[in-house]
Amino acid sequence: MNKGFLKAGHLPTLIAAFLYFDVSFMVWVLLGPLAVQIAADLHLSPAQKGLMVAVPVLAGALLRVVNGVLVDRIGPKLTGAIGQAIVILGLLAAWWFGVSSFAQVLLVGIALGVAGAAFAVALPLASRWYPPEHQGTALGIAGAGNSGTVFAALFAPGLAAALGWNSVLGLAALPLAAVFVVYLVLAKDAPNSPAAKSLAEYAAVLRNPDAWWFMFFYSVTFGGFVGLTASLTIYFNDVYGLSPVIAGYFTAACVFAGSLVRPIGGAVADRIGGVRSLSVMYAVAAIALGIVSLGLPNAWIALAVFVPAMLALGMGNGAVFQLVPQRFRGEIGVMTGLVGMTGGIGGFYLASSLGLSKQYTASYQAGFLVFAALAALALVGLTGVKRRWRTTWGAAAVTTARI
Repeated sequence: MNKGFLKAGHLPTLIAAFLYFDVSFMVWVLLGPLAVQIAADLHLSPAQKGLMVAVPVLAGALLRVVNGVLVDRIGPKLTGAIGQAIVILGLLAAWWFGVSSFAQVLLVGIALGVAGAAFAVALPLASRWYPPEHQGTALGIAGAGNSGTVFAALFAPGLAAALGWNSVLGLAALPLAAVFVVYLVLAKDAPNSPAAKSLAEYAAVLRNPDAWWFMFFYSVTFGGFVGLTASLTIYFNDVYGLSPVIAGYFTAACVFAGSLVRPIGGAVADRIGGVRSLSVMYAVAAIALGIVSLGLPNAWIALAVFVPAMLALGMGNGAVFQLVPQRFRGEIGVMTGLVGMTGGIGGFYLASSLGLSKQYTASYQAGFLVFAALAALALVGLTGVKRRWRTTWGAAAVTTARI
């Protein structure tokens, strides 16, 4: 980060976007770190555990499209404020009335999905303040709010052991309320926001093949990141017999690696181009997930392989959103919603498929292998489109940013 970047946009809004994203992601994946305790109390099967941690991811994915439309119509700040209020009320209701069945857990998951939809607000909130040459860095910083998942993995299992997992749902509302106040004070909509578009114009974006490529690429990078974030506590507990608290610590280490490097991924993409950096990241992720699928002999070796996988996926998240604003700057709200939606769907697929794989094959291997294959397919697809991208919308005459 340099002085040019600090002068290019609106730092208070960038800080607000980061904090809002951070606490939203913390609660979005909250059921993952609590899954072992919840499953024990409610007697859930492996498939039910997978679905429980996957539902918030899917709900967040679908609601990102709603938020993307609202961002362009009523502005990102108001959209974010409405979402935060819904999540806070949902957590307090779950704590006050209690959760005693699988169906009720799924309802809580849907409410937490609103927090996952914060992605489609925080990124346009920050993006609209910054020129193309600083998009990777700005969106990397705002997107680093996915580090909130670390706090969930670190603290939720221990608090659940001491106070009960239902109490953790109520406690989670406290940091959300504090950040809500800060957000209202610091966040400001950019003055050059694009005019609202009709629904037909939003649908028109889907006729552009580049939109589908971005949706697929992000479904692999972000889908892998959030799917593993939601599932690793269960995985370490089930495969290696770690306690919920220790499994949470192992998960936190993996998640910390992936979330820490998202802004680095954006900054690297600004320097060497999003296509080149993404190519390396897909290759690393595919290899690491393939190795994990073999069934490693102990938790420490598994951790040593999961960390580079999460590093690659986290940097890939930043790299994808170095490219999206260059191609779709006028439609950044709806594209953030669409791309974010497919990222969440990828996470839903990974989390639920790992549970189904365990349920029906007594192993997680199939779930990991399929996702490794998707990362390899993304690498092939990126190789196929990079020349067209660089000679059309990535040409030097069109943009000063690298692709």
